[in-house]
Amino acid sequence: MLVNRVSGLIAPYSLKFLFDNVIGKHQAYLLPRIVLAVVGATIVQGMTSYSLTQLLSKSSQRMITELRVAVQAHIGRLPVSFYDANKTGVLVSRIMSDVEGVRNLIGTGLVDFAGGIVTAILALGYLLHVSVSMTAAAFVAVVIFGVGLSKAFKTIRPMYRARPKLNAEVTGRLTESLGGVRVVKGYHAEEREEKVFRGGVQKLLDNVLETLTATSLMSLSATTLMGIVSASIMYLGARHNLAGTMTPGQLVSYMAFLAFLIAPVAQIASVGPQMTEALAGLERTREVLSEKLEDQDPLRTERLDRFKGRVVFENVDFAYDPGKPVLRGVSFESAPGTSTALVGPSGAGKSTIIGLIAAFYVPTTGRVLVDGVDLAHVRLDSYRTQLGVVLQETFLFDGSIRENVAFARPDAREEEILAACRIARVDEFAEGFAKKYETVVGERGVKLSGGQKQRVSIARAILADPRILILDEATSSLDSESEALIQEGLHFLMRGRTTFVIAHRLSTIRRADQILVVEAGKIIERGTHASLYSGRGRYYDLYTRQHGIETNLFLAPGEGDTPIEDLQGPNGDADSGGTGGSALPDAIRLIRERRT
Repeated sequence: MLVNRVSGLIAPYSLKFLFDNVIGKHQAYLLPRIVLAVVGATIVQGMTSYSLTQLLSKSSQRMITELRVAVQAHIGRLPVSFYDANKTGVLVSRIMSDVEGVRNLIGTGLVDFAGGIVTAILALGYLLHVSVSMTAAAFVAVVIFGVGLSKAFKTIRPMYRARPKLNAEVTGRLTESLGGVRVVKGYHAEEREEKVFRGGVQKLLDNVLETLTATSLMSLSATTLMGIVSASIMYLGARHNLAGTMTPGQLVSYMAFLAFLIAPVAQIASVGPQMTEALAGLERTREVLSEKLEDQDPLRTERLDRFKGRVVFENVDFAYDPGKPVLRGVSFESAPGTSTALVGPSGAGKSTIIGLIAAFYVPTTGRVLVDGVDLAHVRLDSYRTQLGVVLQETFLFDGSIRENVAFARPDAREEEILAACRIARVDEFAEGFAKKYETVVGERGVKLSGGQKQRVSIARAILADPRILILDEATSSLDSESEALIQEGLHFLMRGRTTFVIAHRLSTIRRADQILVVEAGKIIERGTHASLYSGRGRYYDLYTRQHGIETNLFLAPGEGDTPIEDLQGPNGDADSGGTGGSALPDAIRLIRERRT
């Protein structure tokens, strides 16, 4: 850069000799030397500019890539609570867009500005050598303008800091809308989504227009400054020349060098906003990278490289938000190789218990022990390699059936993958496709039915060969025949493993070693299916009412069916959620009236 800038000063400096010696004194023999010097300096300047651009542009792109990888890796290791608080689209924006500021920080824009400062310092030395009074006047004007620019940047900096946030919000909403396109179309909500998106991009546009106005004013001020200073120096220089204290060549070269002194101030008007925007994005990146990783907790020192699978809850309380407990005093034990079923109404805390077993969360109070070791002290990389999870919301990647099954163990042999598919009954539909197991399932498995996606998810858990198996509504999307077939595979899979099952179909968990009835964050009943059914408590109510509903769904009107408005629990509840039976018809009527 230094060589480049010094080379750039050769041309304006040669003007002095061109006007004073070649033209003024008719020393023609100097002309070839001046021309060769200018051409040589220009070649050196061009070569160094090319090298500098290549070096910096490629370095900035490499750093952007490295930062994206680093941010993605960091976010991937953050606790589940972080994802609960941040939209997917916002995180995508932080990974892909915020790090783009590196291009401006180490790219040609910043280097041009830094080079301009170097050139300005060199030019200032020459200007002072030619005329101290003229240079002092120009320098004072530049300093005053610099102070004004500094105050202007303090005003526009919040605008640039707000832009990445607005962009992330718009991207987040757009990602949600595209991901839920079937829901949007199902409710004919295209126009509403368009309105929401238009409002978001309008806010983004307002921010951009506001910053453009501010930067345009700064650019106008810089141009005006250059014009005023140039005119003033032209006037003072002409007076010096007429007085005989400055030659024409000195005046011309002085004017050329003066441009180098003022140029960095003008560059601030264009480079400054880019720098401000870049720093705002990188500040958001720094915030993400400062988030504490799951395994960064100094308490997590224990390793569970191979465990038996005894899970114990000791008086566990948990709350997602302070002061709003979800679990209260939960205590139970699951022996190695046994199955524990969790039943109860929606929102009772079943999935939260599963989340604690998977170490997605840490109890507010109490302990979750695995083989006597507190999960809050366990290194998660050693624990989760022995954990198999089939969640209620089946998630498949946009790849082949084989790739989705092998996600649990990428190094698994072909026969192991096929065996897992047979146990989960994936082979029944995969063999019917033209590409068989190489069939691409689409984004989130959109090309498969709900039941097919769940079978792939179950095969993935089977291939993991875990010590602890979690089945959260693993068969909820299956028909009765497919469920019966998969239950055989699941029964085989659960053998010798500590298994936790959440199922709203109570018929699917009758073989569990223990059943926990969860309600309002507490375990209100526990036992086997036989003992709980014979006890005629809450489990009995849930079981008999559910079977009654399932039976009535297939009866024709007048054949013993019970309208849903009349279904009541043991305490007059319409369902396990606790809505009063008398309130339910009113609610239905209200919905119908509003619809009409």
